[in-house]
Amino acid sequence: MQPSMRGAQAQIIQHQIPDTISTMTTTQALPRSEEDVLREFRNSGALLEGHFKLSSGKHSGHYLQCARVLMNPARAERLAKAVVAGVPSEIVDNIDVVVSPAMGGIIIGQEVARVLGKDAMFLERPEGTFHLRRGFALEPGARVLMVEDVVTTGLSSREAIAAVEREGGEVIAECALIDRSVGSVDLGVPFYPLAAFDFPTYDEDSIPEALASVPITKPGSRKN
Repeated sequence: MQPSMRGAQAQIIQHQIPDTISTMTTTQALPRSEEDVLREFRNSGALLEGHFKLSSGKHSGHYLQCARVLMNPARAERLAKAVVAGVPSEIVDNIDVVVSPAMGGIIIGQEVARVLGKDAMFLERPEGTFHLRRGFALEPGARVLMVEDVVTTGLSSREAIAAVEREGGEVIAECALIDRSVGSVDLGVPFYPLAAFDFPTYDEDSIPEALASVPITKPGSRKN
């Protein structure tokens, strides 16, 4: 199924790209449109079809396997640079540290931090609640860019943002590779997705018969 594209809301905001970006080695053009981004997923075999229960609890016939699209270092670098190019310069200039929720956000968070020349940390929830582990700690009042791979309902994002606040930081914006909410999600902070795809999602009690007949795969990191 070909997803519908949301061009206006996911267009990349152009601004002065930090010097750290221009010194990196990527030679292939950055993805600048939703079709470019979708092509990256298709070319890497990361656009999956089947019956998936997402981390949000919703069901879908499509899944974007970001770990696979990011496994190639050059592609991960291109996508991270494109993500950063979509964040306004007044936010980029005020970022102290990049934080991502595990597991899905770790790779793209690290790559975005590398582009920005900032440290990267990640939140974990071994018992259901996000917090920093492994010696990670935020300076009081640290201005955080939250980085995710895919946002669907925003539940994980809001939980991660709340965790940063508990840890003493302040999330000044969030960015992501993909927005599956198509602009409907409210995270409480400015949100800058690289692209938005309108893959249909369904609640447990409204799954179409054709999709319900396909065995469920649970590819996300939430234990539900």
